[in-house]
This record gives sequence, structure tokens and C-alpha cells, in this order.
Amino acid sequence: MQNIDISNRYNRGGMEKKMNGGVAEEKKRVARGGIINGPTNPMVTPLLTDLYQFTMAYAYWKAGKHNDPAVFDLYFRRNPFGGEYTVFAGLEECIRFIANFKLSEDEIAFVRECLSPTCEDGFFDYLRGIDCSDVEVYAIAEGSVVFPKVPLMRIEGPVAVVQLLETPFVNLINFASLVTTNAARHRFVAGKSKLLLEFGLRRAQGPDGGVGASRYCYMGGFDATSNCAAGKLFGIPLRGTHSHAFVSSFTGPDEITEKSLHSHDKSTVCKDFVGLTQTWLGKLKRLSSSEGVFGETNQSELAAFVSYALAFPDNFLALVDTYDVMRSGVPNFCAVALALNDLGYEAKGIRLDSGDLAYLSCETRKFFQTIEKEFQVPGFGKTGITASNDLNEETLDALNKQGHEVDSFGIGTNLVTCFAQPALGCVFKLVEINNQPRIKLSEDVSKVSIPCKKRSFRLYGKEGYALVDIMSGENEPAPKEGQRILCRHPFNESKRAYVVPQRVEDLMKCYWPGSVDKAREELPTLEQIREHCMRQLEQMRTDHMRRLNPTPYKVSVSAKLYEFIHFLWLNEAPVGELQ
Repeated sequence: MQNIDISNRYNRGGMEKKMNGGVAEEKKRVARGGIINGPTNPMVTPLLTDLYQFTMAYAYWKAGKHNDPAVFDLYFRRNPFGGEYTVFAGLEECIRFIANFKLSEDEIAFVRECLSPTCEDGFFDYLRGIDCSDVEVYAIAEGSVVFPKVPLMRIEGPVAVVQLLETPFVNLINFASLVTTNAARHRFVAGKSKLLLEFGLRRAQGPDGGVGASRYCYMGGFDATSNCAAGKLFGIPLRGTHSHAFVSSFTGPDEITEKSLHSHDKSTVCKDFVGLTQTWLGKLKRLSSSEGVFGETNQSELAAFVSYALAFPDNFLALVDTYDVMRSGVPNFCAVALALNDLGYEAKGIRLDSGDLAYLSCETRKFFQTIEKEFQVPGFGKTGITASNDLNEETLDALNKQGHEVDSFGIGTNLVTCFAQPALGCVFKLVEINNQPRIKLSEDVSKVSIPCKKRSFRLYGKEGYALVDIMSGENEPAPKEGQRILCRHPFNESKRAYVVPQRVEDLMKCYWPGSVDKAREELPTLEQIREHCMRQLEQMRTDHMRRLNPTPYKVSVSAKLYEFIHFLWLNEAPVGELQ
């Protein structure tokens, strides 16, 4: 094949990287930017990679190519869950990983055992000296809405070192982005006013899957988790009360030995809270609206509710479907809640974990409202109703269409396991080496990579919504507000459009400058990322977000980059010969 100077063809600038002085510069970087803690999961080490990363590193070293300056893009090819958007997550863990990247002697010894005995000792000396002080990472802000083909991260540095980052980076981004997107989709269907609770720990794929899911569900718009470990690690609000086992563990009121309860203001003591509850249950039975609804409720259930209220009078929320929701659970809850109200407390509400959630929530709400009216208890009609029971996007959508009175949703299995789609499919592709743009070709056009070191921009329209993402070469002028810009589909010649943006957002920021003396973006807190995510979702048109038949979001390249992609494609593709 003819050797063409592609860098001159595209008018590229040279890569201004220095490959020496790594340790000293690293110390300067730490002093400038502050020490970054290691990954949350201690299993995330340089050995959390595929063997072929080390075999390639040796081959690079053997060929004298290990320090060749390279650029890789990390991106994904298709949006998950049949949707048209994804939420980017996992960046912080990647930065934590490279900030502390160093192979220990034990790890180097293990790598030596895994590789061929013909590997030279000098390679293992090389491994001892490498860190990420010669690596630069540019990325879209964590919590941003992102789209296929647009690089989430651009990693620059010595090819052998960056290759060692591929597997852990893809691992840290794949699940994090998938579950954050899943959470955001649930939030969109549920609506802004509903409380969303993540209850997935027991069904998650192991401890790391459970803790990670809690973190990224919160990032994607959930309000709280049941996961205590995630609450401690990340400061996520915790929610949880009791299970069916707690209710069925009681046999009757006789089990309750300590029956007294101080009033909320501590001024009085109710010596027989059980009796007060029974009195209220009798009043509820005499309500005209209760006729035919319930007679004798389950007394062991009542005992469980009373016991829990005595333990947590400020936070009483009862699971009401152990025996019968409307004939026992709800009346028993209301009796305890009214007794608490007499002492100045306000019950939190009920949880429904089975049955027709739309019907039961509506009937329960009517009962609460009747009590408020009949007994003059202000606010009782608005007592909280939480629903759980294997909920997912489809169930939430169906409840919305049927009409319901649920205030909070507890969602577990389908959320944290990403049951609808198990993987996002992130890839890590070489786009430039030694200032020479590279391309990966395929008969499947979706797998053709977009070459060279690029910049990415988001263009916004008059109404404030994002219109299109556009990629351009690093040295091309950035798009400007009010300037007419030709946006082209990367591979389809006929798909093109002019855009006059009202606002232009430069998507890529430097999060790890390596030894280069430049500022880096500070890692935001989880709360800040969550807020950013919510703002990003609000800037998307609802037709891009809807569950069914969403409108595809446009991802484009500049006219100059389009021409270069196809020039390089023709240059690299072998020419067939007909016999």
C-alpha cells in the first residue's frame, strides 16, 4: 500500500508530549491538584485487565514501540434499552484508578508467571517504572447525557501504558453508565413528583454490583437506597422499614409487654398504647364507609404494627399486604396511625408489595381521605403510599395509564440488574499513533471507527434544547453561536443539515493532565453529579426521551472530518481483484 503522510493531508499538529521525568512531574501534579484516593473497590488494580493487554505491552516493548504516543477513544455504538440516550457514569473511578496506577512486585511476579518464559527481564523492569504520569484523559462530564459514536473519554499517552488501561476503563464505564441510564429512564416514566427508592441489593450481581448500582441509581435520579454500605460510602439517603417476616413473627397483642409511649413533645405518657390502638380500630369499624370492607382484622398483624410503632413512632411505615390489604392491613395501619396522631406523631404511610397496585392504592387513598374528613385529622388523606413488587419501566407506565395514588416506588431487581439489557457495549479504539490517524474498518458500518484526535460539541436551539452533537478535528475552529454550520452523518452521504446554534457547549474537558502543566477539572461530588444529570435530562426534548418510538438524536461530524474519514477509509481498505 502506498505510504501517505496522512498527518499532512489533514493539517495536523504534532503531539506535544514529553515522555520523561514522569515521577518528578507526578509529584508536582499531586501538589497542584491534591491527592486523589484510590478506587472504591480494592479489586480495581492494574491486574484487573485481560491477559492480552500484557502480551501486547510486551510485544510493543520488544518492538521498541511502547513509548509511541497514541490516542484512544472510549465510546459506545448503540443506546441501551431501545432508547435514544445514555447517561455517562464511572469517570471518577477511572480517574481514581490512573491516579494510583502502579504495579506491585507481587503483581509483576504474577505477570511474569503468566507470560512466556522467553520474555526478557528488561520488560519487567519496564513494568516497575510505569505509572500514568505521561497519560492525559479528556472526558465528557460525568452525569451527562451522551450518544453513540461520540467519545466519552479520550486517552492520550504511551501506547503500551494506555493499552493497559483499556479493560479496566471499559469495565468501570460499562455498568456504571448502563445502570445510571436505567435509573434515569425509570425517573422519566415515574415523573418528577414521585419518590424513587432503590431496593435492589439482595438481587444484584454480587456485592460490587449492589454497591455500584446504589451509587449510580442515585446519580440517575433515585432519591434513596436500602443499601447501608452505599449509604455509608457515598452519603446516599437510606430508606427501609420491615418485611413480611416481621409481621408474621407476631401471634397477637399479648406478646407486647412494654405498652407505654411518650407523646411527641414528651409532656405526657400513654400507658396503654395497645388499648388506644384497639379503641381507634373500633371507631374505624363503625364508619359507614367501612361497612362491607372489613370486620375483624388480623390481630397478629396489628400487634406487629403496634410493636413497630412503639419502636419507631417518628417513622412508622407499615407493610400492609401480609394477610389482606383492605380487610386487615390498611385498617390496622390506620388504627395505629390515629393512635400515634393522638400523641403528636405523624405516620409515614404504607407499603404495598403485591396485588393490583393501581386499584389498591386508589382504594387506600379513599379510606385515608374518609378518615381525615370523619375524624377531623388534617393531612391524613395525604398519608404516603409506597409500592414495590418487581416494578420496572413498563409497570410504571401501565400504572400511569390506569391511574394510581402511589407516592413512592421501591424498585429492585429490574433496576440494578438492568434486566432489559445486560451490557452497554463500550469500546476502546485507537484513533491516532505517532500523529498518524488510524481507522478500524468493518463490513458492519456501525463498527467503523471515527479516526484522529477530535473535539466534540453540543449545539443548542432557540428553545434551549440540544439539537445535535458534532465532532471535528482537533485543529478545526470551534463552532460559534449564530454561525451556520454544516453537520454531516459520519457515513451516510445524503444525511446532512445546516444548524445555526444559539448556544455551543464544548463537551471534552481535561480530567487528568499527566505530566503536562495544565489545569484539570476537579472531580465533583456525587450530589453535584446527580444535579448535573437532572439538568442535562431537562435539556433534552421529550420525544428523544419517551419509552416508545423515541426520536433519534443526531450525531454528526464536520464537513472536513467527513471528507477525511472517507479518504482514510479508501486508503486503508484493500482493493479487490476480479479473475
